[in-house]
Amino acid sequence: MKKKGSSKKRTSRTVKPSDQRDKSLRDHLLYLLKGGGAHISFDDAIADWTLQLAGVKVANFPHTAWMLLEHLRLAQWDILDFSRNPKHVSPPWPEGYWPAAPTPPDEKAWTASMAAFKKDLRTMERLVSDRRVDLYAPIPWGDGQTILREALLLADHNAYHLGQLVMLRKSI
Repeated sequence: MKKKGSSKKRTSRTVKPSDQRDKSLRDHLLYLLKGGGAHISFDDAIADWTLQLAGVKVANFPHTAWMLLEHLRLAQWDILDFSRNPKHVSPPWPEGYWPAAPTPPDEKAWTASMAAFKKDLRTMERLVSDRRVDLYAPIPWGDGQTILREALLLADHNAYHLGQLVMLRKSI
């Protein structure tokens, strides 16, 4: 019913429940990928790491910050590339997912690894945001994986190792 004296025609797009659920799921995935909820963001986890601390070993802890950063970068790249590239070949496990040395070769390698991680994370966020991407459809070159599964895997993997970075930093 029109309000008396109102000449504006009211128009609205009817949002189907399935559209709302899709948007809600995508928003939640982005929230997780960006460090929301019980997760920490990459920027917050890496904020006070310096090149001088990147290769420091702590007793009873198997990794340095450099090792964790490179592992995060390599695993994230693998998950992302698999999600988009039918010709993707994963590196050999486990050596293809960890750096050869416990310390970065130089500052350029340290900053390049951080930049590559951020770039690939933004790319996964764009993939999840793209409404043309069916989050539930099996990835044709996979064996049952979906973009939803890969995004959740990425968020979980990142959260685990970013938590390790935080604990390592508190131990130095």
